[in-house]
Amino acid sequence: MSNPKSKFNVAVVGAGIAGLSCATRLQALGFQVQVYEKSRGPSGRMSTRNGDGWSADHGAQYFTARDPLFIEALNTWIKAGVAAAWHPRLNVYEANQWHESTSKDSRYVGVPAMNSPGKYLADKLSIECNQTIDKIYQQHGKWFLHSLESGDITQSFDYLVLAIPAPQASALAKSVDHSMEAFCSSVHMQGCWTLIARLSEKANIPFDAAFINNEIISWISKNNSKPGRTGQETWTIHANPQWSQQWIELDKEEAKQLILESAKKLGLDCAKAEIAIHRWRYASGAIHAEMGFIFNADSKLSLCGDWLNGGRVEGAWLSGYQLASAINISATTLNP
Repeated sequence: MSNPKSKFNVAVVGAGIAGLSCATRLQALGFQVQVYEKSRGPSGRMSTRNGDGWSADHGAQYFTARDPLFIEALNTWIKAGVAAAWHPRLNVYEANQWHESTSKDSRYVGVPAMNSPGKYLADKLSIECNQTIDKIYQQHGKWFLHSLESGDITQSFDYLVLAIPAPQASALAKSVDHSMEAFCSSVHMQGCWTLIARLSEKANIPFDAAFINNEIISWISKNNSKPGRTGQETWTIHANPQWSQQWIELDKEEAKQLILESAKKLGLDCAKAEIAIHRWRYASGAIHAEMGFIFNADSKLSLCGDWLNGGRVEGAWLSGYQLASAINISATTLNP
């Protein structure tokens, strides 16, 4: 017998880990799912930049796993060879002094790159990339979408999932759900300036990664210390969220120089390195960890993402998974 859920079409806007998790779970439950992503590929901020003979994770640097559901998913990724444990020599810098981190957290990364788990999930889904959804509207109980690149999307959908940062969700919800728009507008997300340094010579630094306190920089990591990485030595440097947000409109060259000066003070001299810089406009700002997701059962419009569930990779995955379960309950009520 056919699954009655297959009669329901769901559009998921955003192919970060929350959107991919939601779409994967919905598809497993029998829904017809279509994902739209504005970038060239999936994974969102679990991202990797590649060049000639080098690569670097320039978004999320690692993730932890505490929830049994996410641990189960992680074990699937490890078995598939797209994730592994990372055991860095981890230091902390505070009050102008270095010391070893006392953290006992188990850390994991994608293999051979941070975007590998996202690509693994995306392989089993129908995804259209390079599609910036810039308008949504509802007619006769169905959702319709408009793409900046392609115009009106002909397919209609019973459910619509916005798996995107709060400011982007607010812009889309503006014309269809004022309460959801107001909620999203109340979320203050912070940006992050990220610098990638490709060194011509190996750095003589006694750690693989470090947390930095009360400086322009908040994190330094040697990409090559992660499992599965090869090629030229690269370091990822994250500026701290408060500084990044304050100077989010700074010229890229100016931001680069300030971050490089801070790195040099901390012992990473990038004078002979090739530098790339990236501005994440919406990198952090998770203030609704208790909510997990938002689902309007009447309009069938919903939100998921790390910003609704603690701000971590695990939170993003759980947000999408739990939203899918709520949509499933709704569809079961409509078509028992």
